Amino acid sequence: MSRGDLTDAQWERLEAVLPPIPKMGRPPRDRRQVFDGIWWRARTGSPWRDLPERYGPWETAYAVFRRWQIDETWARVLKKLQVKADADGIIEWEVSVDSTVCRAHQHAAGARKRGADPGRARPNGLAAEPDDHGLGRSRGGLTTKIHLAVDASFHVLAAVITAGQRGDAPAFEQVMDRIRVPRISSGRPRTRPGHVLADRAYSSRQIRSYLRKRGIAHTIPEKRDQAGHRLRRGSAGGRPPGFDREMYKRRHKVECRIGLLKQARGVATRYDKLAVRYESTVQLTLIRQAL
Repeated sequence: MSRGDLTDAQWERLEAVLPPIPKMGRPPRDRRQVFDGIWWRARTGSPWRDLPERYGPWETAYAVFRRWQIDETWARVLKKLQVKADADGIIEWEVSVDSTVCRAHQHAAGARKRGADPGRARPNGLAAEPDDHGLGRSRGGLTTKIHLAVDASFHVLAAVITAGQRGDAPAFEQVMDRIRVPRISSGRPRTRPGHVLADRAYSSRQIRSYLRKRGIAHTIPEKRDQAGHRLRRGSAGGRPPGFDREMYKRRHKVECRIGLLKQARGVATRYDKLAVRYESTVQLTLIRQAL
């Protein structure tokens, strides 16, 4: 077993949530070997063609990675791990929301734009691919942003990929809407955390109103300009939003989780041309770190 490969105990936990092997067709390669190869690529950030021979043909590893992105297997496996963690009482529904910017390698650019060929249909599994491919341009170069919702036990409950220059507040509701953990017993999936913590980037009337309508308590500091505008309006400005300084200190967990996620070099630097492929790399990393 090479460094970074699954142990027997980790493979046993992963195999229990993988899709069943098809009964028809050519027998697949050793799935443990293939998964280790896919994870090696995400961990090191190396090109697919540089995959070591001990993991088998690189074409097989890439084909499995791509197929499982198209049929959403990576998302389903991650969801199953979340369901098990929630059933075991591990997930704490105090959620911190934040984002991180990742540099995109020059090889991540160059994918076909949607409007480049109107008569060309998108391949299966790429309907959700954004027009900008989740790539932003700034003075620092190409960047991609990952928006995360992390619970108090460091479980990532939702992740959204956008271009690097996108603001945090506009993506907040999209991140919250992706929190959906089914229950093992009967009942609707849980979608509403008990408490939300976020920094000043998420201080807006729209976000506070959204949380209030859903009955979610929140700890979000008020921006200085917002506080000044409210004070200038006098009694018409309303009361200041509640803020618990001690509770806010617990928001550090999302920062710690981002640091752990970026230990995978394929996440810290984006090499995938398509945003949906990069999202699968993030999901793969979350799966591997949850085992």
